[in-house]
Formats: sequence, structure tokens, C-alpha cells
Amino acid sequence: MIPTITFTPDGYGHCLYTEVILLGSIGALEIRRATSIEFNDHSQRWEVRSAKDNSLLFQEASREICLRWEHENLQ
Repeated sequence: MIPTITFTPDGYGHCLYTEVILLGSIGALEIRRATSIEFNDHSQRWEVRSAKDNSLLFQEASREICLRWEHENLQ
């Protein structure tokens, strides 16, 4: 994964957080999760849900695969 930061015209940067880039060195951080990854006891699968509207984005039996999906799809 290649870290990518997108800046808006008003100077705010948006990215998937990684410690490859020391983001705190360029200014104050305001961090929000884009998703939650939780285990669903009923389906016995891990679910990736949008933090914005709680919609189901992805599900899988492996949490590691959900984390990988998150990194690949939220760049």
C-alpha cells in the first residue's frame, strides 16, 4: 500500500492513517474512523461497516481479510 494524502482547497488533508508518514509533524491531527470492523455473532462473520451510516460494506470469516479490504478500498 502506498500512503496517499488528499488535500482539499481549504487545506485539510484526508487519508487512511498509517505510521509510515508521521502525520503529526505537519500539524494537529483530527482522526475519525471511516469504518468499524466488528464480529457478528449471528452470521459468524466479521463485518466492515461505514461509520457514516452503519451500512454493511464487506463481510468475511477472517478479520485479517476485512482489514486488508479496508486498506485496499479506502485509499
